[in-house]
Amino acid sequence: MKRFLALCTTGLALASAPLAAQHVAITNATVATGDGSEPITNATVLVHNGKVSEVGRDVYIDISIQKIDAEGAWVTPGIVAAVTNLGLWDVGAVGESNDARIGDTPFGAALDVAPAINPSSQHVAISRASGVTRAAVTGTPANSIFSGQGAVIDTGSDAQAITKAKAFQSVTIGERGARISGGSRIATHVMLRSAMAEAQDFARGRWQAEGAMLTRADAAALAPVIAGRQKLLVHAERASDIRAVIALANEYPRLDIVLAGASEGWIVADELAASGIPVLANALNDLPERFEQLAATQSNIGRMHAAGVTVALDAGAMRQPRQLAQHAGNLIALSKMPRAAGLSWGEAMAAITSVPAEIMGLEGQIGSLTNGSAGDIVIWDGDPLEVGSMPVRVFIDGVEQPLDNHQTRLRDRYRDLDESDLPKAYDW
Repeated sequence: MKRFLALCTTGLALASAPLAAQHVAITNATVATGDGSEPITNATVLVHNGKVSEVGRDVYIDISIQKIDAEGAWVTPGIVAAVTNLGLWDVGAVGESNDARIGDTPFGAALDVAPAINPSSQHVAISRASGVTRAAVTGTPANSIFSGQGAVIDTGSDAQAITKAKAFQSVTIGERGARISGGSRIATHVMLRSAMAEAQDFARGRWQAEGAMLTRADAAALAPVIAGRQKLLVHAERASDIRAVIALANEYPRLDIVLAGASEGWIVADELAASGIPVLANALNDLPERFEQLAATQSNIGRMHAAGVTVALDAGAMRQPRQLAQHAGNLIALSKMPRAAGLSWGEAMAAITSVPAEIMGLEGQIGSLTNGSAGDIVIWDGDPLEVGSMPVRVFIDGVEQPLDNHQTRLRDRYRDLDESDLPKAYDW
């Protein structure tokens, strides 16, 4: 408890100071590098100019470098949340504050979330306080099966949130895609393949606006997807829909496909492994909300992982990805239950750090504590995958971040309020 209070006090003091790039050495730590291995005790993480420069037990530390004695505390990479709508909404039910749902527009694939990201959103601040340092962000389709070009962001308190703009293109098939495209999966697949064909024509200079299904902007936006220069994130849940995604990859071999959702992925795990398509899946989806999720099971991720699928946790089912560490911890518990399939501790940590970073094309850049990776570091008050453990200090690109937000300020305001007192909003 003394260590916890000391780390919190120091963190608050630094949070009130101007943020600046730091050379820092975090010593005497229990370090999880995020690569799937077990933690290293009595280790040091060294950061220079915002990048991790060395991790291990025998690390030389220059006398001029700021030192933080973790006193045995857990130190991990920042959590990578994929895929979310962080920074795109404030109040879900208030349309004016919600840029996540894309409604009545002639555009689909051309939409770009980057200009709409609000780094001051309280959802960003709350996620940062929970150890999330990077997130892949996309909107929700409503008028087109394509929801546009997603971005990878950081959750830092500065105004520059974009890590990588136009990092991927999103498309939805399955039940939602069927509703958008006319009420049937048949129409969805015709629409998808027609869009791919038009994008291919555009890339070859053969596209004609007259009679085209896509706008010029959408055709241009899909051209990098067809060429394999931009990832295609396909949302699908049912086993048959997943097989259709694999067929699309075979039809267009240059596509760089990522599968999101995959509630029934375990049924086709061997096929997914053979295809090489990585998966972002919900760790706690065991009760079907829709017909396409009838075979949902909490063992889904464990079974796909055992089959050789590259799989990470999908934060898309959570309005707040702050629960990712808890969900990863549940996968550890599943590995100890008879007839269930889960992950080891190291695999579970990797599923919310290095693996989603790899899937989003940022391997070695974020999500791990390896030489040259971003200095996204979280110091925890306990095992990060145990319920109740929370970050006490968070660094992004080597810069220590404030952990306060609207929720913590409300807690602090009313925690010791006498029952006879009026709320402070009434104290004029």
